[in-house]
Amino acid sequence: MLTRTEFFRGLGDSRSTRSATVLELLFDIVYVFALARLAGRVADDLTIVRETLLSEAGQTVLFFTAMWMIWSLNAQLASTYDPRRPDLQAILLATMFGTLVLAVTLPQAFGQRGVIFSCTYVIIQVGRPLLLTFALRGHAARVFALRVLTWHLASGVLWISGGISGGLGRGIFWTMALGIEMIGAATTYPLPRLGATQLDSLGVTVSQEHLAERYNQFFMIALAEVVLEAGAAVSFPGFSTEGTITLVASFVAVVSFWRIYFYHVRTGHASSPSGEGIMLSRWASYSLLLIVGGIICTAVGFGQVIEDPHPPIDWALVAILFGGPVLFLIGRSSLEKASRTAPRCRVLYLGAVALIVAAPVMVFLPPVAVAAAVAVILAGITMFDQRAHRQAHQRGLEANPTL
Repeated sequence: MLTRTEFFRGLGDSRSTRSATVLELLFDIVYVFALARLAGRVADDLTIVRETLLSEAGQTVLFFTAMWMIWSLNAQLASTYDPRRPDLQAILLATMFGTLVLAVTLPQAFGQRGVIFSCTYVIIQVGRPLLLTFALRGHAARVFALRVLTWHLASGVLWISGGISGGLGRGIFWTMALGIEMIGAATTYPLPRLGATQLDSLGVTVSQEHLAERYNQFFMIALAEVVLEAGAAVSFPGFSTEGTITLVASFVAVVSFWRIYFYHVRTGHASSPSGEGIMLSRWASYSLLLIVGGIICTAVGFGQVIEDPHPPIDWALVAILFGGPVLFLIGRSSLEKASRTAPRCRVLYLGAVALIVAAPVMVFLPPVAVAAAVAVILAGITMFDQRAHRQAHQRGLEANPTL
């Protein structure tokens, strides 16, 4: 029988695999449900009175960011240490169940289930670095785990306080708690005397290949939400002229998102002849947050147009339909590490500007025309981006690269 010390032995010296494991894919199944819940909240935000739109939208952004923090930290954990180890598998499974509980409580998290949501979130975010602090005793990386633990203990107090207080206080406490976590992650969790040393300076390497593959997989899961929202909206009443046009538009948007995400090269040069080996930037985690958030907004927008294609269109729906792709383009343009030798490609920034400029006029068009316009602009950005990277494609960039 293994003792607790033997169970975690060798964790600090283990290295992650180049490819993601099947357990990590299983972990993402919970996020299929979680993203659907979040998409439902965004759709509900569009139907409420405008006096409470900002507060409701703020709650949705808070939930989305909190769920993202959990996924991002777990992806980094599995990209740092060997995810095939039983101890890491136990952590992933426990986090998976906790995330399922969070997704179930989302609709009433600002109501009767606030305490359940906050306690579950704190257990996940504090439990992970607490176990690592214990498991990495005698290893240099233990200092980093201890710093992460301290920051999450500080935010955990605010999460619990918000869950208990309710009302406006809940939103204030939870926003402060999430802000602490995001600042900590952006600054590598600095502490007095313990410093702010990054993992790679402690002899621990984060596998960029593994992490990039996890990002690719999560992107595909988010992309499926567009198909689910549009397909489900069309399925119930059946095919109509407006519904069919919007369904085609959503499909064009899906292909455009996929094409831009996998084939855009920030510097105009592929990382490898096959297009693989994306060098992630320091802010890649936040970039993917924008990418996924933009896709969810776009998915909800198409679904709402199918459900109510009759004019006039609400300005909030226009903001969702055009704002979603803008977030996606900004996130994708900052996903990769900048090159000091190659010029930065600005196609996606120009595409975001084109969407922003076109959006105000759309309030005068029928909803179906607005959805079609989004698809046409995205397709145009995709083709323009492909032309800008023609040289990279001619050097052998694969037409269908692996993850």
